Amino acid sequence: MSNKSSNDSIEAKLAKHDKGHAPRKEKDVIMAEAPPEVPKLDHAAYEELMKQLNEAEQKSAQYWDRILRMQAEMENAARRTERDVANAHKYALEKFINELLPVIDNLERAIIAAQESKVEAAAIIEGVNLTLKMLHNALEKVGIQQVNPVHELFNPLFHEAVSMQETGAKPGQVISVLQKGYVLNDRLIRPAMVVVSK
Repeated sequence: MSNKSSNDSIEAKLAKHDKGHAPRKEKDVIMAEAPPEVPKLDHAAYEELMKQLNEAEQKSAQYWDRILRMQAEMENAARRTERDVANAHKYALEKFINELLPVIDNLERAIIAAQESKVEAAAIIEGVNLTLKMLHNALEKVGIQQVNPVHELFNPLFHEAVSMQETGAKPGQVISVLQKGYVLNDRLIRPAMVVVSK
């Protein structure tokens, strides 16, 4: 078979194949590949969306303003609290000092009177005892109490034994107090120094 006859048979086959199918147009190819059209917004829909957008922006601005105000209030409250705590630390002893000032005044008066010898010793002693009582009252107002355990049983939580002596007292009993102890709101500040019976 020659080249010419083989080319004729190929062309005949192609022509036969094309008879069964409609030829494709260039316009059809372009339309098939184009993306779908986006529907255009009419004027009323656009207006409605813009209105909703404006309302949303206004609400957002209101919420933002509220958040800023709340943040400022919280910062102010924190500053006030810090100032109050600082003042509480700074002036915590003011009330206690006011209770002690009369005690200092009375002791100074007693010293001046003793130096000028205008007052008898018994009167000075009485004045000092009254002043001491005033001091104890001032201490009790702030929760400080004296530990004076004479004739009580020795308690190692509140007492410190300096020595032991044989007496007719019950063993373990405090027979004398060399230095009184103090507690602040039931917490030991200083133990009482005591002598205990054997």
